[in-house]
Amino acid sequence: MYLTRDAMSDAMGVDQLRLESELRVLTEIAKTLTSPLELPELLDAVLHKIAEVLEPAEAGTIMLWDPSGGLFRTVASFGFEREALQRIGIQAGESISGKVYDSGKILLLENTQAVAQAMGDLRQANRLFLHQAMRKDSPPQSCLAVPLQVEGHKFGVLVLFTLHKPTAFAYHDLPFVQSLADLIALAIDRASLQARADAVRQAHLEEHMRSEVMAALSHQLRMPLSAIKGYASAMLLPELNWSDAKRSEFLGLIDEECDSMETLIADMLDSALIDVGQLKVERQPIRLPRLATEIANEMQHRTELHDLLVDFPTDFPLVEADPHWVKQVFRNVLDNAIKYSPEGGLIVIRGEARLTDILISVADQGLGISPEDLIPLFEKYFRAKYHNGYHISGTGLGLPIARAIVEAHGGRIWADSKLGEGTTVYFTLPLQLSLSQEAA
Repeated sequence: MYLTRDAMSDAMGVDQLRLESELRVLTEIAKTLTSPLELPELLDAVLHKIAEVLEPAEAGTIMLWDPSGGLFRTVASFGFEREALQRIGIQAGESISGKVYDSGKILLLENTQAVAQAMGDLRQANRLFLHQAMRKDSPPQSCLAVPLQVEGHKFGVLVLFTLHKPTAFAYHDLPFVQSLADLIALAIDRASLQARADAVRQAHLEEHMRSEVMAALSHQLRMPLSAIKGYASAMLLPELNWSDAKRSEFLGLIDEECDSMETLIADMLDSALIDVGQLKVERQPIRLPRLATEIANEMQHRTELHDLLVDFPTDFPLVEADPHWVKQVFRNVLDNAIKYSPEGGLIVIRGEARLTDILISVADQGLGISPEDLIPLFEKYFRAKYHNGYHISGTGLGLPIARAIVEAHGGRIWADSKLGEGTTVYFTLPLQLSLSQEAA
């Protein structure tokens, strides 16, 4: 077949338009991949831009290899019913994705028969989910699959499908799609490097904080032990005849130091239970005003500088919660209020019943907390720092434990504070359990 000059000119014009369009999309995708979105959102955005310019692309997916599970999983897609697609797990060497990943080479399947043959070894469950995702039983009309790899590092596969259109992928689409795959692979590689760097930094930070808290624990356990040893040794001295009043005083001091040690050890044990997912909530109807008063009286015995006030309305409702763990929340929050008001003052525990939950607040008149310290206040090992000479002892475990307990009940916890004006810690507990909580 011979083309006239006008026909050749028209063909060259179409090619030029396609190249300009592809270049524009590549530029837009490169900009998208440098935006501060999370990787799945970035890849979704890229796939939708591909659909804008590549006519045969009616559906597409990016599947990444998950070495922990030994499967390819979808992280981004377009044109599919996403929920069904998320259930698919492709094994190594299976179907189109597995073969292209293993070979490291682009694969063009130009018709239904070629696609069906390449997908012939797809497991029955995956085949069913794929049909649901495509909303059709017959194989796609054509397919273009490209490995995502950078300098020998393999990440996964970009797979594009023609589902219904008569237009199929062709060889002239390969350079453009390969360029797309290279950009996507670079973005995945960058995200992977960033994730590893973040993990290393986090591990170093946690190790540093763990070392600090172990040093603090050693110091704080040594102090009560030294005091107990000192009082007990003094009472045992045969040459000294202590009066009953003095012996009673020493025994009282020993009892207080034992309480301090018990609190420290309880915090460590509770934190360990939470870390291994063993915080078990056993709900039963409890009267929070009575429980709050019990813990307030317990904490009042530990301080002479503070006055603890419990303020609940008389018609306060019963709450379905675990009394052991809710007591621990009150204990930890009140202990924090006492520590951070070293000059004493009033500490008020209030309760308020709302439409779907109850709100508890514990307000002190202490040092207060700076705005930047409010954000990590409920993180493990965190302790607010002051520049006025105050040093607040503690492990930084009390409030994180309280947060874990409150959240296990379906509530939330937060704080409001101003430096020099005191702090108020709030937490909620639901009045009615959701179905998921009842099942738990």
